Amino acid sequence: MKLIVNGEAHDVVAQSLDALLLELNFEGEWLATAVNSELVRATERQNHVLKSGDRIEILTPKQGG
Repeated sequence: MKLIVNGEAHDVVAQSLDALLLELNFEGEWLATAVNSELVRATERQNHVLKSGDRIEILTPKQGG
């Protein structure tokens, strides 16, 4: 399936937002996710089904100064 993740095109096999995070190696206890500009809470990611063409934003904490 073709998705836009953080502004870049990706061809993935993941069907849910949770699976996408694993497939793209996003790890950590704190991530913020949005699909098509709508916030998706961590507790809802497993059940959030993705569709081809979805735009996903994944935010992670940044270290350093």
